[in-house]
Amino acid sequence: MSETGYGDFEFERRFYLEELPVVALDDPTPTLIVQNYFLSKDGYAIRVRASAQGVRLEHSGHEDIDAVLRTHAADFDFCAITVKGPMNAGTRYEAERELDISMGLNLLERGDNRIIKNRYSVWLDSDGWVIDVFGASNFPLIVAEVERGGPVTDLRIPSFCVSEVTEDRRFANESLAVVPFSQWAQDYGVELGTTGPVFMESLGTNVHGGSTGDQQPF
Repeated sequence: MSETGYGDFEFERRFYLEELPVVALDDPTPTLIVQNYFLSKDGYAIRVRASAQGVRLEHSGHEDIDAVLRTHAADFDFCAITVKGPMNAGTRYEAERELDISMGLNLLERGDNRIIKNRYSVWLDSDGWVIDVFGASNFPLIVAEVERGGPVTDLRIPSFCVSEVTEDRRFANESLAVVPFSQWAQDYGVELGTTGPVFMESLGTNVHGGSTGDQQPF
């Protein structure tokens, strides 16, 4: 049970970015993340993740994930298996257990639905944000995420956030592991150009990216 009383539930909002914001470079030790999904269906997922703090790759879309795992095997400092439930208005069940690193890497080598990305961590106002820059078949996707110990309300949305994807299952990592961004990036660009940016109205922001109440872009 977490200190917030919400147990294994997480509260987050996620946004599509068109480029890496300058503020991300304030993180001197971005993290390399490789993860594999052994289950991905109807919003439910079982994931194995390995992370290597301080390792940054220049993604090109042609990364060999097996080669990355071999090259940086000694750099990975954390592995875990995670069970996730479907997203519901920014709330999602998530339970995690740490794994022995060698076991985690062996599982990643044997997986077929894998993702590789760099993660940058920054503080904006009182919120901690992570910005994920995807490689391999999900290049050149960039997603920013803010997470809190309770429902994410009264959020000041940074100006680098183009459109909200919290409820868009296509952008969930387990979906990207099966149907990568490169396969539908062009269609999404057309969609975004046609409909314009979308934000969660229920949390105080209108569909054009303007704001109401205390929620302001910056």
